[in-house]
Amino acid sequence: MFVQELCVQTACVIVAEWDVNMKKNGIKKGTMRIAVCGIIAALSLVFMMMTSLVPIGTYALPCLAGILISCIVVEYGYGWAIGVFCVTAVLSTLLAGDKEAVIYFIALFGYYPILKGAFEFKIKNRAVQYILKFAVFNVAAIGSFFVATWLLSIPTDEFTVFGFYVPWAFLIAGNIFFLLYDYAITVFVMQYVRRLRGKIFGNFHK
Repeated sequence: MFVQELCVQTACVIVAEWDVNMKKNGIKKGTMRIAVCGIIAALSLVFMMMTSLVPIGTYALPCLAGILISCIVVEYGYGWAIGVFCVTAVLSTLLAGDKEAVIYFIALFGYYPILKGAFEFKIKNRAVQYILKFAVFNVAAIGSFFVATWLLSIPTDEFTVFGFYVPWAFLIAGNIFFLLYDYAITVFVMQYVRRLRGKIFGNFHK
């Protein structure tokens, strides 16, 4: 989380500087919105570009790239957040070295913070929320697995060890990880609203 907070703090400095310049020049809030979305997309792309450099980057960095998009959900809503996700997904496909990480970002981690916000805002029953969340994760996880094995040309029988299909164990572990990921998004959004939002947008909204 240190790297993620560092990136958010960097965004604070950049946006705050633009905030001052924009207010001096009378630039409208629409321009500010485009600028902020561009910054978040750029930071998310940086995470995706690093996936081939960090040992656990294939799984961890797409998560962090997706969590950043939750800031756009808070500030500007689902439509703009989807736009940032699409831009990041396209650029990651073209520029990121780890294509498996790109698959995970597109299949789940990039859009899940947006979907999570929609579930929690529109559905009040927490049990139904989690049923839908886990359904999305499992469909995405299974789909990503088959796409990845197809792209990498890995025979599915190579995953069987002593008659046990190993991916089932990874799927169970993945569900536990997903629960932690869902909680991490909640914590990040709470901390963003309480500690960082005012630093980034406080002056501009006055």
